[in-house]
Amino acid sequence: MEMKINVVLALMIVISFLIAIALHEFAHAQVAIWLGDPTPRIEGRYTLRLRRHLDPLGTLLCLILAFLPVILGPVGLGWGQPVKTDPWKLRGGRTSGPLLVALAGPIFNLLVGLAFAVFARLIYPVVSDNALLLRIPQFLMVFGCTNLALTILNILPFYPLDGYQIVYILLPTRQALQFARSGPWGPLIILALFFLVPFAAEIAQMPDLFLAHIPGYIREGAYFLAGLVTNLSVTNIDKIYSF
Repeated sequence: MEMKINVVLALMIVISFLIAIALHEFAHAQVAIWLGDPTPRIEGRYTLRLRRHLDPLGTLLCLILAFLPVILGPVGLGWGQPVKTDPWKLRGGRTSGPLLVALAGPIFNLLVGLAFAVFARLIYPVVSDNALLLRIPQFLMVFGCTNLALTILNILPFYPLDGYQIVYILLPTRQALQFARSGPWGPLIILALFFLVPFAAEIAQMPDLFLAHIPGYIREGAYFLAGLVTNLSVTNIDKIYSF
């Protein structure tokens, strides 16, 4: 098995992730402010400045996954620093307000991802005969799929992903308090799912274990969503993405 690393693709993924995570966290801050909570502005999170939103561990995860060998499916996954809000200051009550804030990041990534997948689809036929210009639709598709992958990743109910916050908000009080105990372990659970489980599956000779391929499934999910708005097959989207 040839384990080549596509450095250009990896750099596109990292750049796409950095932009996407800034947009993701800014969307959380924007909705919180719209709902009446000035906390994100006070804490300096109401900005598109990347350094305000980066999380070291979440960024490291992206770097590792972006530089995976091509055959393993490089993908831009990670997280930023969660935007803090005051539920008591949010319009809509202690449930609706925080829920809208939690949903803002993934939904914004979804919309951006779909839009850029369409842009890539429109530009690709125009430049398909020029190897250099093909990098333009490739970057657009990588950026689009990275946003879509972040949307899917944030469904997972592990802190600091938005899925954790959404589940916490929707649970009854007693169950929510019990669920909150998993919070400190969230990053470790994510890292275990992405690295330890695949390693253990390989050692146990269980290569088809579902949990051993979560990053790949997220990437395929991003391709599927992009295909819905571009009318392209997963194979053709990967052709643009991995050029």
